[in-house]
Amino acid sequence: MFEIRVICETPDREAVVSGLRSQFNIGRVRSSLSLTSGGERLYITADLPAANPWPTPEQAYAVAPSIVREIGWTARAAAERPLYTDLGREFWLRKAAVLDRIALADDRENAPGDAAEAATKAARRLMDLDSASGLGPSGHADGPYVPDHPESTRNPRGYVRQEYAIWHKNNQ
Repeated sequence: MFEIRVICETPDREAVVSGLRSQFNIGRVRSSLSLTSGGERLYITADLPAANPWPTPEQAYAVAPSIVREIGWTARAAAERPLYTDLGREFWLRKAAVLDRIALADDRENAPGDAAEAATKAARRLMDLDSASGLGPSGHADGPYVPDHPESTRNPRGYVRQEYAIWHKNNQ
């Protein structure tokens, strides 16, 4: 792992980050104002890309319940929770996994829609929850990649597959 420091104009920030993301596994981007006006200093932890560290969808969801059944479970869990209580990790993991499966089906069928965006958003919610909760010594359930790892940040849905496969194996 290494750190990259970039000084760029503020309007170029997204293009710089996108370009780095295409070449490296980058983590969260920290920034501060540069000494020149209109510029930013970006500090980015990065690593070279791994071959393919994530379980394939077929591996992660091999024995998962049907999509319809999982949608029903998440709807019931949300509806039956006591007022003003947070939904737990299992809810966010199963919701992110079912949205990932829907997005994968849409991708295979070239179906228009925002399933991939919803799946990524739910995956990031799970990663934030795992990062904040301190599950296990590394801040996540049990996978090789922690939620704040550059590879996880680059591929949130891969993180969901990793965590779902581990969770399902441990909860059969």
